[in-house]
Amino acid sequence: MRDILYKNLTSAGRKRKVIATIETSDSRGVRSVVRRHFVYIAREIEEGAPTPVTPGVIIVKERNNKEQWERFFCKIKGSIVARYEDRLFLIVFVHSLRISLSAIPCDLKSF
Repeated sequence: MRDILYKNLTSAGRKRKVIATIETSDSRGVRSVVRRHFVYIAREIEEGAPTPVTPGVIIVKERNNKEQWERFFCKIKGSIVARYEDRLFLIVFVHSLRISLSAIPCDLKSF
């Protein structure tokens, strides 16, 4: 079984876009949940203005053999300066990926 939830939210006034997906699947006694989240914000800036966002990467991996689960998390943030019609824009982004794997209890496998 596989379930997918997709969200695409756009705010023209705030110049922000959010894209999120959640994918859940059960296969061979393992339930996997994959969450992806992308956020973009665009703001007009003046020539020579500093970029306030410090780029960064966070990666976390956890495993519990006793309870039979494993998790992975990755988050990337940064910014880009772009020029459009002689105007400068600061585009700030955050991307995150979260993966969870867990064993399906034996009494739920037959359904």
